[in-house]
Order: sequence, then structure tokens, then C-alpha cells
Amino acid sequence: MSLFSLAGKTALVTGGTRGIGQAIALGLAEHGADIILSQRSSNPTTDTRSAIEQLGRRCDIVHCDLADRAQVEALIPGLTPRQSIDILINAAGIQIRRAATEYDLDTYDTVVQTNLTAPFILARDLARHWLAHGHRGKVINVASISSFQGGVNMAGYSASKGGVLQLTKAFSNEWAAQGVNVNAIAPGYIATDMNVDTRTNPEAREYLQSITERIPAGRWGTPDDLKGAAVFLASRASDYIHGEVIVVDGGWMGR
Repeated sequence: MSLFSLAGKTALVTGGTRGIGQAIALGLAEHGADIILSQRSSNPTTDTRSAIEQLGRRCDIVHCDLADRAQVEALIPGLTPRQSIDILINAAGIQIRRAATEYDLDTYDTVVQTNLTAPFILARDLARHWLAHGHRGKVINVASISSFQGGVNMAGYSASKGGVLQLTKAFSNEWAAQGVNVNAIAPGYIATDMNVDTRTNPEAREYLQSITERIPAGRWGTPDDLKGAAVFLASRASDYIHGEVIVVDGGWMGR
């Protein structure tokens, strides 16, 4: 079990106040990690922090709007002088559905900045710190099955998540020999706040049924289904795994 222990480690988690990011933050804390939550709102969301502290772990919250490049560029330099960080979880993401012909550049830029550019900056800056100090570290990016499939009415999201997958491989090629692991998790259809409107829309019933029928596991995933993959990739058990993606989709991609 010591292979999966995160005792003495600190993880920075973006998007950790709800959904997939929240579940991953709790999973890491359950295995001994202290957590730093990065959230967009300047008003701290206390639910996740309370749950982490009830596990006996420390939890700090920092403010950073990932759609604001200047704020993203300031995050790691502002943390590393006073806080040791061992694990980076790039879990935050947004999706704006719109027909490609109606996809304006402002919308596209916002999606790509949040989903792809922000993870690039955070991983780059933290790895720069790690390499300068001879520190081993783990970067885990949250990709998507949209990293492999184009989808419909989601050009910006699919482009950004495809980029996350290739960014994972590119970083891994440069840093693996220096003790920094960079890997990704690609969730499939996961029931979160991001898609609650679709899942509860009576007019989408047939569409939702068709998705569920195509998933070999016979159900949508839950955020907790991502915990195991995240703990594995954050722990010593994955030390020889670099540039890979674990697809957590109930078998969707194997269909």
C-alpha cells in the first residue's frame, strides 16, 4: 500500500471545488496529500476544504481566474517561494457548445485559454521550479474522450482537449529523464454540474439514452470514478509511466 501513499505530499488542484476536480482533490487527500485549491471566485468555496480538513489534511485556497493569462502566470511564482508543491492536477475546464459557423473568436480564445493555455503555463512554471531544485514531481492533466473524437457543436472544447493530450506527451519527452512525470486522465461521459442541464432536459431523453446504451458499463460515470486513476498517477506506483493517458469512460472508446 505504500506504493500509493501520498503522505507528506502537497497537490495543487485547479477546478477542485466541484465535479471531477473536487473528487480528485478528495481522493488525493484520502491517501495522505495536503491540498491547495485554485478557484476562480475570490470568495472561497469551503465545502471541499471542510471535507479535506475532516480527513486530517491541510487545505489552502488560492484565487486564480484561468481565463486571465496574467493571473495564471502569477500563480506558480507566487506559491513556490512559500509552499512546496509535489503534484499538479490540471482539472479545471469549460465547455461552450455552439455550431462551428457561430463560434466567435472571443469564445474560442476563452475556451482554449482555460483548457489548454492555463495547463501549459502552470506545468511549465512548476516544472521550471522543480528542475532548478532537483525536485521530482507529478503533473496530471485532465483530457477527455474529446481528445480523440471531434464531437458536435464543440470545436473549441475538442481542439483544446486534443491539445492537452499532445501537450502531455511533449512535456513528458522533455522532463521524464529528470524525474518529472507528466500523464493525463481522459474522462468519458461523467455526470457533473457541467452537463446537469442536458441530463435533466426531457427533450434530450432519447439522446441521453443513446449515449448510455453505447457505454459498455451501462451507465454514466461519476466524479468518484476518477479517484483511482488520479491517485495512481500521483503516487510512486506510476514512477515509470510517462506521457500516457488513462481513459476512464466505462468502455466508450473501446466500442
